[in-house]
Order: sequence, then structure tokens, then C-alpha cells
Amino acid sequence: MMKRHIAIVLAVIITTLSLGLPAMAQSATDAEKIRARVQTLSTSKDSQVQVKFRDGTKVKGYIEAVEPVSFRLRDAKDGVSQSIAYSEVDSVSKAGSGVSTKTWLILGGVAAGAVTTWLIVKPAVCDGGAQTRGVC
Repeated sequence: MMKRHIAIVLAVIITTLSLGLPAMAQSATDAEKIRARVQTLSTSKDSQVQVKFRDGTKVKGYIEAVEPVSFRLRDAKDGVSQSIAYSEVDSVSKAGSGVSTKTWLILGGVAAGAVTTWLIVKPAVCDGGAQTRGVC
């Protein structure tokens, strides 16, 4: 009976360790990716970056220094510098990167105008399909 309990406890411990170790290894590789990204973005001192933490909060600022386990970020609003560990960070990106909503609305309006023009102008120019020149 005792051997059975020891075998069950041993199986639970091995299962727990096998499930837990890949997660720790993955967080180490994530930290390395974040560190590499921070080093890349730190080359241009005048460009602002956005840091998204694992808890969902975001901070914008300028990278002042890159260290082996952390980096220093100067806040864009008040100029206060803080040290941020790579393990706390979910992602680092250039601030303002990406396409804004305004840009998408303009592109959508241009596309809608082109489709509408094609649907209205083509039948008027092509005379109901009787002509075979140009866009007809």
C-alpha cells in the first residue's frame, strides 16, 4: 500500500515538473527576444518607444540605457527615469508605429469611391455593353 502512494506522489511530481519547466524556459527566451528588441530600438535615442507590461499596462518613453537584466526608460511626459526588467515586459515597439484609424478611413473612402465610380461610369460609357473598345 505504501509503495502505491509513493508511486502516485512520484508521478505527480514528475508531471508537474515536466509541465512547469517548459514555461520557465519559454519566459527566458521571451526575455531574450525583448532584450534584443530593446537593443535594436535603443540605437535611435530620439525615437519614442511604447512598453507593454505583462499586466496590460503601457508606458511611453525614451530608452536611456540597456543593461543585461533591465533597461532604463525616461518617461515622455514628466521625464522621470525608471528601471524596467525584461521579465516584466510583454512587448516593446516604436511609439506611433502602425496605421492609424484615420488612415484606414481615408483608404476605405478611396476604395468605396473607386468602386462606386466603376459601377456608375462604366455602364454610362459603355452604352449597355454595345461597345467593345476601352474598358468595355
